[in-house]
Amino acid sequence: MIRWHLLLATALAVAPRLAAQAPADSASAGPRLSALAVSFPTDTTLAAAADTGDRRPRAIEYSDGYYTRLTIHRYASYAELPLFALEYGLGQRILNGQRTGDFASSGTRSAHKVVAGGLGVLFAVNTVTGVWNMIEARHDPAGRTRRDIHALSMLLADAGFLWTASLAGDARESQNGANRHRNAAIASISVATASTLMMWLWKD
Repeated sequence: MIRWHLLLATALAVAPRLAAQAPADSASAGPRLSALAVSFPTDTTLAAAADTGDRRPRAIEYSDGYYTRLTIHRYASYAELPLFALEYGLGQRILNGQRTGDFASSGTRSAHKVVAGGLGVLFAVNTVTGVWNMIEARHDPAGRTRRDIHALSMLLADAGFLWTASLAGDARESQNGANRHRNAAIASISVATASTLMMWLWKD
């Protein structure tokens, strides 16, 4: 019994001292935790900040020359399809005359050359304005797929028309040469027409 009384007395004597030290320790721990919380933001906060920065839209500015070239390019494309139809009709008349022996008049042949020259100028203008604007718009993600398809297909059509022009001499020499000239022209016209219609109908 005496031992228990001694232990109880010792505990009662030490308890006030521990109670007096506990608030001081808690108070000193509190600021340290607060400082850590301020100094080190959570992963969620960092992720939200990074996400907000990554998704911030970037402004794309175009020059006045871009819109001038775009207007020229657009109006030239409106003249493209009627010239295609006229050139095809003149060429078919010449080809039919070669097959039947009833050769087309010199006026028809001259008109065919004039329209072909007009198409050459039109495609030169649209190639320059189109490539120039494509370079300026290279950083704009809006409509990029449509622009790339149109540019590649029209450059392919350009190559096709150059090939068609190189076959013009053979077209005057033989029926086979005339057929090759016609087929090359139809292939080039088809690619250019499909690419032009795509730009008219496919809107972003």
